[in-house]
Amino acid sequence: MSCLCKLETVLRRRAVAQRCPSPPMINLITFGSQHQGVYGLPRCPGETSQFCDWIRKLLNVGAYRNSIQKHLVQAEYWHDPLNEELYRSKSVFLADINQERGINESYKENLKLNKFVMIKFLKDSMVDPIDSEWFGFYKAGQAKDTYTLQESALYQEDRLGLKAMDKLNKLEFLSVDGDHLEFSQEWFITHIVPYLN
Repeated sequence: MSCLCKLETVLRRRAVAQRCPSPPMINLITFGSQHQGVYGLPRCPGETSQFCDWIRKLLNVGAYRNSIQKHLVQAEYWHDPLNEELYRSKSVFLADINQERGINESYKENLKLNKFVMIKFLKDSMVDPIDSEWFGFYKAGQAKDTYTLQESALYQEDRLGLKAMDKLNKLEFLSVDGDHLEFSQEWFITHIVPYLN
């Protein structure tokens, strides 16, 4: 089965592929998905706005509470780079599927894909940081500079098998010069449809 996903649904589908190997997922195609989570409010210009920084601090107060994590889907994707330990210990979903609390070898074994296609929207105003769409994120202790997938412990320790997939040319990094989910039918037919055949 091939799976096309956007935003929250992709992480759920990836979690299904990691946790439930049958039926096997053949291709996973993600559109603007926050693989490493988010640390920002949609359409908020991040560190350039005092209001947005204030909102981030407010969200940090409640995002990792157990009742919020269990009942508010968006909290499951909140990843605070200023307090990585709190994120790893309290995130009920993202830290688990990204193997940040411990290694579940079955997650790595079950995520056997022919192609894992990640589409990043270069002017995305919904996902902060945008690099999360390709498994990048803010470097720990600040919210300005980012690291790439290849620089991450997730990749270097091959926690999900992404490094092995990359060596076999099974990872595809596509980009669109637009805001969140803005692409043309022509772009879709040219770049995505071949993965569905």
